Amino acid sequence: MTTDKLGRPFRDLRISITDRCNFRCPYCMPEEIYGDRYQFLPKADLLTFEEITRLAGIMAGLGAVKVRVTGGEPLVRNQVERLIRRLAGVQGIRDLAMTTNGYLLAQKAQALKDAGLRRLTVSLDSLDEEVFARMNGRGFGPRRVLEGIEAAEKVGLDPIKINAVVQRGVNDHTIVSLARYFKERGHVVRFIEYMDVGTLNGWRLDHVVSADEMVSMIDAEMPLEPVESSYRGEVAERYRYRDGDGEIGVIASVTKPFCGDCTRLRLSPDGSIYTCLFASLGMDLRGPLRAGASDAELADMASRRWGSRKDRYSEERASMTEPPREKVEMYHIGG
Repeated sequence: MTTDKLGRPFRDLRISITDRCNFRCPYCMPEEIYGDRYQFLPKADLLTFEEITRLAGIMAGLGAVKVRVTGGEPLVRNQVERLIRRLAGVQGIRDLAMTTNGYLLAQKAQALKDAGLRRLTVSLDSLDEEVFARMNGRGFGPRRVLEGIEAAEKVGLDPIKINAVVQRGVNDHTIVSLARYFKERGHVVRFIEYMDVGTLNGWRLDHVVSADEMVSMIDAEMPLEPVESSYRGEVAERYRYRDGDGEIGVIASVTKPFCGDCTRLRLSPDGSIYTCLFASLGMDLRGPLRAGASDAELADMASRRWGSRKDRYSEERASMTEPPREKVEMYHIGG
């Protein structure tokens, strides 16, 4: 088992396979910055599916048992199901999941299931047409996302988790209706505190709705009770409905940091590894890989990087007196 300076084991690998997305959510890729003229990574800079699979195998040898494919939006990457099939065959990986905005999911669900995808998380911040249109930055309504969720359920990618980022004054008034909708359909919604990921989303603390507030809002209409974590490093605090019909989760990175149990390493589309969602710099593996480094050499680089890790930004945030340092943007390394 590979552990870091704080004794945290490496267990989870998040692979961002593209920096592109068909949404322009203001908290991740604001349209005024990532407009039509923005230059995303050229194809030659992206890791190929073969390179991603090779690195995933190396990471599995270091302890990774869970892989989550993210983006950007992973479904905009051409023939993503080919990558899923490759990753599903990596020895040592016991859980293969994906996070998507769901807009292209209806036409991809069967192919993903057939390729070996086991679990799916869909980002959906509100069911309200106007609110969702504003939050995705493209004016899209939620219909196509809901159709994608339905298609995924039909092919057996179930249960499906729904992620909702909550911002005060933006969509906080719609979280109860979102919880109720998916309670009735048997899917778990995870409400996420608005985080200061990257440096371009205009984050302010007074825009954060705390996890406790969210739980209180839902509990007032659909009573809840806490549930113990399923495993070490689980990011969501779990609550079940007292009527026994489902549960929700809340991810409280701002008000209740969980750095002490973080077991996640992130691989960027251009082949750098990051040991924290709020990291400034990564370690390049693509260069050595393409220069002919062996699996053992790449494993040694990654192991040393994890072994020197002492990141705990969320825990340190509250006591910071200096302005936040430059941080990698979320769309580049996944949420």
